[in-house]
Amino acid sequence: MTASNVFDPASIEVIAFDVFGTVVDWHSGIAAEVERLLPGTDGSAFALAWRAGYQPAMKAVMERLAEGEGGFTLLDELHLSILETVLADFSIGSERLDRAAKRELNRAWHRLPAWPDAVAGLTRLKRRYTICPLSNGNIGLLTNMAKRAGLPWDCVLSAEVFKAYKPDPRTYLGVAGVFDLPPNRVMLAAAHHNDLAAARHCGLATAYIERPAEFGPSRPKDVSPQPDNDLHTRDIGHLADLLGC
Repeated sequence: MTASNVFDPASIEVIAFDVFGTVVDWHSGIAAEVERLLPGTDGSAFALAWRAGYQPAMKAVMERLAEGEGGFTLLDELHLSILETVLADFSIGSERLDRAAKRELNRAWHRLPAWPDAVAGLTRLKRRYTICPLSNGNIGLLTNMAKRAGLPWDCVLSAEVFKAYKPDPRTYLGVAGVFDLPPNRVMLAAAHHNDLAAARHCGLATAYIERPAEFGPSRPKDVSPQPDNDLHTRDIGHLADLLGC
């Protein structure tokens, strides 16, 4: 399905992927780790609460940077800060989760499982395109995740490289700059329409990937097509099909 009859897969050289929710299943991964380290805790509710702190925390960092205060904060550090709040909200103290165990839980974001279609789909796309993440995750996190899950990236691009979080234009345009390409020769593939809209505003092509279970099976997500995207796909394998890989 295409938003425009003029879209040409041959015009694309690089496909950058959002990662959390698009390539890896953060909800089931975090829920399982929470239940492993904190038996008796509702892993799904904990995962949703932890993820809910993500956007406000990034916004606060970018506001401080805009005011000239402090430096760029890695997502690992943001996750740890959000975790402290979530633990307090769930009335979980240090007697149940000491400092070392807390850091072990925080690194659960490094160990997230890929969606079942991700590795095979990325491998197909890699034969024709340069593929990379474009994530707010830091380089160490994304590298560890790729190694554990078998994600076949050609390189790892991150908000850490550009010192800005998506949807800042520096991230999307930064991918084009890294590869010395005009923006329209780069595609962003993501399961989030706001991410795709920001990329499109910067001149990138866009592909939506349906992930109806991103927030868990009990909270199905609306994955309806939006006409501004160049492609709408069921999963990464379907993206490969539509791009002729």
